[in-house]
Amino acid sequence: MKGSIISGAVHGFIAVSLGAFGAHALENVLDDYGQGIWDTAVQYQMFHAVGLLLIGVLMSAKLFGEVKQLKIAMICFNLGILFFSGSLYILALTGISKLGAITPIGGVFFLSSWVLVIVSTVKSAK
Repeated sequence: MKGSIISGAVHGFIAVSLGAFGAHALENVLDDYGQGIWDTAVQYQMFHAVGLLLIGVLMSAKLFGEVKQLKIAMICFNLGILFFSGSLYILALTGISKLGAITPIGGVFFLSSWVLVIVSTVKSAK
């Protein structure tokens, strides 16, 4: 519970910081394509930071007897941010297009996380 809220807050902080960094420090470094990639990375990091906060709230509300799926979802959200947003940040800075092959791994982690939230909610409703 605390781990999810803390990691969500840390990722939120990092997303805001990197968003500002991209808008100001990198405005003359990145071309439009690179800036678009950077912005996508920031957006997805922030969306999933909120997802981590949501998981922490769900766990702390004691709505779920079994929180195993939520714990796994928390891990998957963190890995998704690392693989998806991380690879996009590096791609935007370096232009190494092969990194695009790593990004979908993060997307699968994101999708898995959301499915686990659904499964956990359905199980708790019984």
